Amino acid sequence: MSLILASASASRAAMLRGAGLDFDVKPARVDEEEIKLSLKSDGASLRDTAIAVAELKAHRISSAEPTDFIVAADSMVACDGRWYDKPADMNSAREHLLSLRGKTHELVSAVVVARGGSVIWRHAESAKLTMRNFSDGFLDAYLAQAGEAVLSCVGCYQLEGLGAQLFSRIQGDHFTILGLPLLPLLDILRENKVLRS
Repeated sequence: MSLILASASASRAAMLRGAGLDFDVKPARVDEEEIKLSLKSDGASLRDTAIAVAELKAHRISSAEPTDFIVAADSMVACDGRWYDKPADMNSAREHLLSLRGKTHELVSAVVVARGGSVIWRHAESAKLTMRNFSDGFLDAYLAQAGEAVLSCVGCYQLEGLGAQLFSRIQGDHFTILGLPLLPLLDILRENKVLRS
């Protein structure tokens, strides 16, 4: 059975490839920022919002590819009541990291599987990450070395690389922090015979 990743995330694709999955990539184009703002104003939780955005992405691709299994995901970061989105530019990335410096924030990653235009499974996990009180000089060097890759992640860090140096403590599943709760996803794909059990 065919599997489609409805995401442009290189990190999510790398996780699935690393786990031995064969899949196509068809990013779902949705206005995430507008949806998140609307749900937040309605009082939705971080977790429920991440799931809702992932569901919307899955529906978008599943409607066009009804016989395939569609995997869609979304990650969100919150600290001190503020929800963070992917930064628009390097100045925004710097401001995000400065506002998270020395604090513990929550990251939620949601994953959804759809088939035939309907969601058949949804799951979300959260992690707590504490950024160390790094210097301005370190931050400048980090952004210069990491480059515009930080613009593709909601927290402006890539834990699988240089971003590990931003943190003093991490509580949570490694895959969830990278943007995809992988082990529960593999379980549901095995249950649906997409993978061998």
